Amino acid sequence: MPSKTEPIIIVGAGAFGLSLAHELAANRGYTDVTVLDRHLPPVPDGSSVDVSRVIRSEYADPLYASLGREAIEKWSSPEWSEHYHEAGFLIFANGQGHPYFDACLQAAAVNAKTVGKVAMNSPQGGWAHAKNAIASLAERASQAGVTFITGSRGKVVELLKEGSKVKGVRTAGGDTLTAPTVVLATGAWTNRFMPQLEHNLSATGQVLGFIQLTTEEANRYKDVPVMMNLSTGVFTFPPTPDTHQIKIARHGYGYQSSMKASDDRVISCPSDSLTKYIPREAAEALEHGMAEFYPEFAGRHWCNTRLCWYTDTPDGDFLADYHPKIEGLFFATGGSGHAFKFLPVLGRHVADCFERKAHPDLQKKWKFHTVGERPRALVMGSDGSRGGPPLRKLSDAEQAKL
Repeated sequence: MPSKTEPIIIVGAGAFGLSLAHELAANRGYTDVTVLDRHLPPVPDGSSVDVSRVIRSEYADPLYASLGREAIEKWSSPEWSEHYHEAGFLIFANGQGHPYFDACLQAAAVNAKTVGKVAMNSPQGGWAHAKNAIASLAERASQAGVTFITGSRGKVVELLKEGSKVKGVRTAGGDTLTAPTVVLATGAWTNRFMPQLEHNLSATGQVLGFIQLTTEEANRYKDVPVMMNLSTGVFTFPPTPDTHQIKIARHGYGYQSSMKASDDRVISCPSDSLTKYIPREAAEALEHGMAEFYPEFAGRHWCNTRLCWYTDTPDGDFLADYHPKIEGLFFATGGSGHAFKFLPVLGRHVADCFERKAHPDLQKKWKFHTVGERPRALVMGSDGSRGGPPLRKLSDAEQAKL
């Protein structure tokens, strides 16, 4: 277990990095925790920001179902409730069933109820204002003593090692920061820093869009639940109370880019700029989903679209473990498009892994897998919850628009 007085560097100010930093400094007595990122949180191109994220406990996996119920209880507490909207969660599938849906029924909380054969409605759950929740957590982490370094001095470009031990990082500003423990909470950018992770992590772009409603339209739909069609992967939210926008997205296999890392490896990774581009086929899928969920607004012009970059693992399990061959290097990533909902409890469980005292079931589920344990041919995100077309690489023309 790392010393509580020696420096700890956490690279990445998203859900994993912030929640771990706050837990270590506020609750576990660590006195020298530094978070590095290009931006002050909430980081604008991270997967843990934006207006809304789904909060639910409906999972095929009993462990995540249990964590979901634990998180919902915390979302309802005074510390988190201002960011949480308990609108309910409606999940359904086309036809007469869906394997993941059937497993969700078996693992569901007792307050969930079936509606017909292919739908499940839970009054618990809903959505959280992700950007505001992340900003609040960053403020609490700062108050607990966490140091934040941003801009070029916070943009990490190289992981520094000495033999088989990590010794710090080098930033775009030319600074070298030393620490015996470095945490990579770098999400979809993780493969930039570390080679031979493709069997554990891959970045995929997932589509989302927004339409604008009038105040009168938003009031008519303010009480609808979060809704998801497992067969297509498309899900949507009620209108936001302040901006009156409806967000719709797809939890699918997504799109891969082809970017060059500093060592000339070709990886899938986000660009460093934010654009509104999404592939045409993805826009059509969102348009079809809008017609299904909100027929009144079918065909309405998008006021914003973009790709949200997941950090996928083959089975949808997170990665919270030490590198088996590099001493002092810990990973806290692999959210696979479903980590944010656990934000109020995520730091505690990741910190347990960090201190090597997590429950054996959790340690096994969030462990670092070697190439032999997890062949490269595995398809990322194969936990059964995805919908829509197979994963595909963006063309050169498409990627040029990112």
